[in-house]
Amino acid sequence: MAVKKYKPVTPGQRNKVISAFDDITCKTPQKSLLEPLKRTGGRNNTGQMTMRYIGGGHKKMYRIVDFRRDKDNCTATVLTIEYDPNRSARIALVQYEDGEKRYIIAPNGLKVGQVIASGSGVAPDMGNALPLAEIPVGTLVHNIELRPGQGAAMARSAGTFAQLAAREGNYAVLRLPSGETRMVLVSCRATVGTVSNPEHNLESYGKAGRSRWLGRRPHNRGVVMNPHDHPMGGGEGRASGGHPRSRKGLPAKGYKTRNPKATSNKFIIERRKK
Repeated sequence: MAVKKYKPVTPGQRNKVISAFDDITCKTPQKSLLEPLKRTGGRNNTGQMTMRYIGGGHKKMYRIVDFRRDKDNCTATVLTIEYDPNRSARIALVQYEDGEKRYIIAPNGLKVGQVIASGSGVAPDMGNALPLAEIPVGTLVHNIELRPGQGAAMARSAGTFAQLAAREGNYAVLRLPSGETRMVLVSCRATVGTVSNPEHNLESYGKAGRSRWLGRRPHNRGVVMNPHDHPMGGGEGRASGGHPRSRKGLPAKGYKTRNPKATSNKFIIERRKK
């Protein structure tokens, strides 16, 4: 997996850095695992715009990804590594012994023809999903559940991983990608390895049109608006805008928005780095 840089032959290619897609083995998705994905344009059910700067974008279908990995006592063979327009990571099409096909988040280094498994008693090898109670301490994992059977909720985007730091009674201590250290029940499942496409953060669109293909419309800064439109708008000349805050007046850059009474606070040992 590598990125491809372009020579500045055109203005749009001057800063263009995109994935080389050399890890993709199939261009056509599995039809039985597709669902239509309707675009909202940022509007709700009454047609009112509730989210700005959303619209357009290339038409795409949703790939049904198996985040639970609950098909136990049955190995699966990797058929293809595919691109998914709905996420930064690559996905892998796997076929189980009984013939069923599913999509999973592809771990970094997964190859076509490799055999993977899930469930209790499975070896902690790359691509296998098993409870945290059976994973050796110090192992890098991804696709981590927050509640048993819920399905993967943490460390799912490209290149991310968490480290199993320790086990204390019924809880495993995980060091998350954000720097946060928190406890998760040892009965929750995780997949061994790191998520594929680790160089995703090096990509650069190069031109505004590429953002439009992704459904992102031009984004206006608050300081260039009028006072009626934004708390940071107005002023004579080029005013700095005062304290940074959102359009609704919620402070940004340092203001804590997490609920201090959240029940999950007791599971967090160390907060994420600022």
